[in-house]
Amino acid sequence: MMPTLREVQAAFAQSLLTGEPSGTLPYLVDDHEIAPADRMGVYRNTFVGTLVAALRITYPAIERLVGEKFFEGAATRFVRDHVPHAAHLNTYGGDFGDFLAGFAPAASLPYLPDVARLEWAVSSAANAPDALPLDPAALGSLSEADQGRIKFQPHPSVRIVHLAYDADRIRKAVIDKNEAEMAGLAPDATPFWLIAHRKDLDVVMRRLTDDEARFSQALMAGGQLDQILAPDGMEAQIALLGEHLATGRFAGYSLD
Repeated sequence: MMPTLREVQAAFAQSLLTGEPSGTLPYLVDDHEIAPADRMGVYRNTFVGTLVAALRITYPAIERLVGEKFFEGAATRFVRDHVPHAAHLNTYGGDFGDFLAGFAPAASLPYLPDVARLEWAVSSAANAPDALPLDPAALGSLSEADQGRIKFQPHPSVRIVHLAYDADRIRKAVIDKNEAEMAGLAPDATPFWLIAHRKDLDVVMRRLTDDEARFSQALMAGGQLDQILAPDGMEAQIALLGEHLATGRFAGYSLD
């Protein structure tokens, strides 16, 4: 009996991901010259190889930290359990850091997951949609009452992440191939916040204190300014708001 299109698609996906043969394979790839399983192997190798290559582009520091063979093995294992949900490869691999946190062979490198999470934030910021930064001069005509009602729209590239183990310093030393810096690093498990965004063609980052992170998250979530400013820390928050504006972390604003 001829399988339905849905059955053929399901069989193709199963064989592609698991390598297990399926009774519907002859309907998929049989041309009487190459065995169906061998032909599926070509598809499978291309599929896995393409995704591993995409992960390699997104996570260069991870590959340098663990080596090419270890990275390829980990990435291949990740691909088996994490099927792409979109054709755009720049959006693939966001869970790699969480995967590494549970990947037993990487247990001796506890900083690895946070370095991966940082690399994902950098990749996401680099590949985010374009948008013109908000010109701070556009706020000059607002009345004092309107200034309190303002809600900011974050630039599409802004990412705020919670990390540990000096992930930013480890990544920079690895990317810069700074052996002396790497040798002097003693990864610190103390957690910290970091904000990243694309400025011109580069992704720029800086650490945030807990208070700065809370205020920045509220701003990026569209909180109304007069409702998220804290009286006891207003001076520092106003200074940070000025930094966000000056560095292009906002793309627009609205008034409630």
